[in-house]
Amino acid sequence: MAASFESDVVQIRLHGRGGQGTVTAAELLAVAAFEDGLYAQAFPSFGSERTGAPVEAYCRLGHREIRTREPVNRPHVLIIQDPTLLGVVKLFAGLRPEGYVLINTASPLDELGMGEDVALIARERVLTLPATDIALEYLKRPTPNSVLLGGFAAMTGLISLSGVEAAVHHRFRGAVAEANVAAVRVAYDHVHRHLSSEEYHRAVPT
Repeated sequence: MAASFESDVVQIRLHGRGGQGTVTAAELLAVAAFEDGLYAQAFPSFGSERTGAPVEAYCRLGHREIRTREPVNRPHVLIIQDPTLLGVVKLFAGLRPEGYVLINTASPLDELGMGEDVALIARERVLTLPATDIALEYLKRPTPNSVLLGGFAAMTGLISLSGVEAAVHHRFRGAVAEANVAAVRVAYDHVHRHLSSEEYHRAVPT
């Protein structure tokens, strides 16, 4: 899927809980965009970052210099690292009509209790990825942040898989970096296969 937005700066908002690496995910996303030749910025929201508390982080990327440092209130893309935030935090506030949503869950959308929130979004623009399961398998830790960026790359086409891999190598070293890269590739392939599936194309209006 190649996401298309009218704006020349794409705004991404990430939601998670303290300890899940939400801020790190935003920083990795910005580095991946930079590796792909884009302008980018990333920063966290101000507030509690204690373990388990809801956390927001923001990323902007585009083909021109980005000067604003305001929180992302009108995101083009939402990355939801923890599905237990659904119904607890207003995750979908401000999401643009053409926006995309990536949710870390192994459950079908119908079982997430998203109600009216998902009804307002085109179904083909809401994807799920079992990022925590992939992280546990490859990283031996329940940290889905880098895994979700592999899914983001496949879902939107805004950054490349190689850009994400380069960002991972900037952040980590040795076996930890290689494990993260392997997990990123699994996530990328998972989303790519889904977008190529007959089931997905039946859900897309023609």
